[in-house]
Amino acid sequence: MRNIKLTIQFDGTGYHGWQTQSTDCSVQQTVQEALARILNCAITLHGSGRTDAGVHALGQVAHFSTASDIDLNQLVSGLNSLLPSDVVVHRAENVPADFHARYSATARVYWYFIWNSSLGSPFCSKYAWHVKKLLNSVNMKSAAAHLVGVHDFSSFQASDKQKVNPVREVTRVRLRRVRTDLLVFEIRANAFLKHMVRNIIGTLVEVGKGKITVEEFKDILDANDRTCAGPAAPARGLFLKEVIY
Repeated sequence: MRNIKLTIQFDGTGYHGWQTQSTDCSVQQTVQEALARILNCAITLHGSGRTDAGVHALGQVAHFSTASDIDLNQLVSGLNSLLPSDVVVHRAENVPADFHARYSATARVYWYFIWNSSLGSPFCSKYAWHVKKLLNSVNMKSAAAHLVGVHDFSSFQASDKQKVNPVREVTRVRLRRVRTDLLVFEIRANAFLKHMVRNIIGTLVEVGKGKITVEEFKDILDANDRTCAGPAAPARGLFLKEVIY
């Protein structure tokens, strides 16, 4: 048996997240079906983690086992000939038998895009959160710096709390204006809670609007209470940038 790792990009606009759903279309199911057609057998694809409906990926990683000796370049070209244009496999690699897309990962990196202008953009409408009020990015950077380190991130967990350990280690945060009207937020951590990045962004935007101070943001983090934080940012601005092994 071979263990094959795939690196996948997708536009999540038309999908109900990565993970296979009983009724809704998912990226995982879409790729699995294409693999089954090429390899002529049912395939179970394991992803590095779930993404919410509408979230995009520049570097989602998945793996599967197969007895096929198919050439990896042929596998990539075959998959991309069958997949819809909003899902593209960029790489296929043979990996050790004990490699697991989720459990072997040491870190994940997410990007979030905010279109910060009084006017919208037809080019960013599917891939950024349009915030009309001018945001104080200096205060947002100062608040985001409190996220670095090992913390209980319950305040930024989904309201339907899953029974998981809420402690995560954030090793890097960056917030920059790449132009006057586009803010890019980057965060790297060993793992993320459900909705964690979107809830962080929603709260940071409240800081940028002047509704929450930098000190209050730190208090929200320490409170371990989701009701203290701001609203969740829309899924469309969130990208899984890469998974690190």
